[in-house]
Amino acid sequence: MNILAYLIPISLCLGGLGLAFFVYTVRTNQYDDPEGDAHRILSGDYDKSPRN
Repeated sequence: MNILAYLIPISLCLGGLGLAFFVYTVRTNQYDDPEGDAHRILSGDYDKSPRN
């Protein structure tokens, strides 16, 4: 039962850290254009690099 005294704070810290990184990515506009990425993948225009 003493292990819960360690596991609960550790899990809360890790969850808070994950939430902080998520908020950081939202504030730096990393999720701005998900539709554009989907259209670029399907169009095939991104793959025009010369092949050796």
